[in-house]
Amino acid sequence: MAETSRQPMSDRDRQGRLATSAAFAVQGLCFAVVVTRVSVLQDKFHLSNGQLTIVLLVVPVIAGVGSVLAGPLAARRGSAAVLRVAQPAVCLTLPAIGFAATLAELYAAVAAFGLFVGAVDATMNMQGAVAEKRYGYSIITAFYSGWSAAGILGGLWNAAAGKLGLPLGVAFTIAGVVGMAGSVAAGPRLFARAQDVAPVSEAAAKAAGIRIPWRPIMLIGIAMGCMYIGDAAISNFSSVYMDKVQHSAKAVTPLAYAAYQAMMVLGRAIGDLTVRRFGAGPVVRAGSVVAAGGLLGVIFAPSPQLAIAAFALTGLGYCVVPPQCFAATSRLDPTGSGIAISRVNVFNYVGFVLGAGLAGGIAGAAGGPGGWRAAYAAPLVLTAVIVALAAGFDPKPTADGGPSGGQAGGRDESAAGTSAPDVGADAEADTAPA
Repeated sequence: MAETSRQPMSDRDRQGRLATSAAFAVQGLCFAVVVTRVSVLQDKFHLSNGQLTIVLLVVPVIAGVGSVLAGPLAARRGSAAVLRVAQPAVCLTLPAIGFAATLAELYAAVAAFGLFVGAVDATMNMQGAVAEKRYGYSIITAFYSGWSAAGILGGLWNAAAGKLGLPLGVAFTIAGVVGMAGSVAAGPRLFARAQDVAPVSEAAAKAAGIRIPWRPIMLIGIAMGCMYIGDAAISNFSSVYMDKVQHSAKAVTPLAYAAYQAMMVLGRAIGDLTVRRFGAGPVVRAGSVVAAGGLLGVIFAPSPQLAIAAFALTGLGYCVVPPQCFAATSRLDPTGSGIAISRVNVFNYVGFVLGAGLAGGIAGAAGGPGGWRAAYAAPLVLTAVIVALAAGFDPKPTADGGPSGGQAGGRDESAAGTSAPDVGADAEADTAPA
């Protein structure tokens, strides 16, 4: 889908967009602050590899629960209301994790972190979808660029805190305070329920004869899950790959993941421009082909330098997939309730859990350095699945204005306001920018 005609933006639209950007940035900061200090938590609590795995799995599993719960809450109260509660709660869990004194306290704090992270992931993407609908053209990828950039800052903060000798709890608390300040300041400027995309409950939608097209939405979810399987393999094992396969120096080992994330930021900075020019489907397809080329390079890289370049190429290819998954899901959901987004978001966590287990299992079964090369073959195959599903990212309205059953697209906006006059009609009328 090529770029649509732009509509004049109101100050309220701009405020909502900035607030949504802040929500993405705070989420990226908080998540990175925790995950980049996992090794410190392992040493502090003397965790075995098995215990550490449990801690790491708690976050995505509980986050999936938080994401699902956020759907009906957002439909009832609006995504902004849920986000304004859940994101400060994420910030509060950082000192709880950092100051945890027992393993039970750590598990409880990490579980709370995961629950609220899932709710924030779902609702911030609902806000991103609202912003994109009100603007009338692709802007959601830029939000993810901010998420990635803030994540890099979170990692840099942890490195600085380590050099300064700050206790883990103090370092986490400072990051939490910064995140809290940003979240509280942005909260009142988020898109309120009246400006949301006609939020209604799924039950009300059914009563009005509106059907959510779950089949194409689930296909989008599968594409997201495939991407996050590859992302998890890189996030969890790129440093192991660099050590065991490329025998790189300790100073070089983290550069693979750093290059992957850096290209994520760069790609997302220009991602919206490419989507506006060429359409979501072609961009997702091209990006997936690029990511597949990067993974192929990882499998066969003969040197650390080429391996780092291959990881960077993979990041450039993958960067556009998650934001376009949420954008396409939003266009498909005729209720605008956010329920579809919250459920598609679960594939994020499913992919992350499966990716870690799949890559680690293949490496262990094959054994040796060759096993870690083979570990990236599964993400390579699954990236080809994204290529096959890419056509579903562009809306293909049917004759009655609804999304085509075989396509993950949107609905005819000219028919949207008349499809269910008794369900969210007033809110729908507010979706056009002033």
